Amino acid sequence: MTQVRQAAIPRATRAPGAPWRVSLLTHRPAAAEEFYGALFGWEFGPGPGRRARALLDGQEVAGIGQSPPDRQFPAAWTPFFTSSDVDLSAHQVRLCGGTVAVGPLDSAGEGRTVVAADPAGAVFGLGEYAGPSAAPGEDGHGLPVWTELITYETERVVKFYEAVCSYEQESGAGGPERVTLHSAGRPAAALRGAGRTALRGRGAHWLTHFRVTDVEWALARVPALGGRVREPARDTASGRSATVTDPQGAVFAVLQAPA
Repeated sequence: MTQVRQAAIPRATRAPGAPWRVSLLTHRPAAAEEFYGALFGWEFGPGPGRRARALLDGQEVAGIGQSPPDRQFPAAWTPFFTSSDVDLSAHQVRLCGGTVAVGPLDSAGEGRTVVAADPAGAVFGLGEYAGPSAAPGEDGHGLPVWTELITYETERVVKFYEAVCSYEQESGAGGPERVTLHSAGRPAAALRGAGRTALRGRGAHWLTHFRVTDVEWALARVPALGGRVREPARDTASGRSATVTDPQGAVFAVLQAPA
């Protein structure tokens, strides 16, 4: 039997606010498994509740969960960050203008978790996790390597995550509308300001980036598998990146490492 190692995001620390895992909520998990298996080479195993574990070489890299059939939630990827005390974090979310959607609750094999939304409505999760840290240096095709918040309330939202996740901020080359959030001195996530017009129909949201060996190959493969290209490839400081959706509309980015 293949041994599963919990290691959702490469190079993550376990300090408060560090990336922990990413999870897809969708109405058609079997179709999602087919899409992501073909695009990223994932295999799948059973997880807790309605969630399946996405695996690469026996290592868990993501989760895919079943949306409640009586709810019209859009398909979406959600990042989870670590917390030393989920109950205290949930209280802080409410104090700082966010909302708690699910939990806090205990999940077999995963510790205590909560799903929340920040003041602009972007959904994220927090979890207490006592397992081993991810192996350093892992950065292969199909692995989640970065997450970025696209929002229209930059200053207020940065303060929210500083309070809830103990982040420190660093303004990027794009000015105050581009901020990198640090956990224990290491980059944990980024925040990018966008106008309300640009976010119309989508709202503030977290964008998960998955590593691919060739962005152009991925952009040809996504439509062939029933997905859609939302934003064409462009060169960034982190590599060549493009934004796409899966067949059920879940948005994510594919990122090729710099040459």
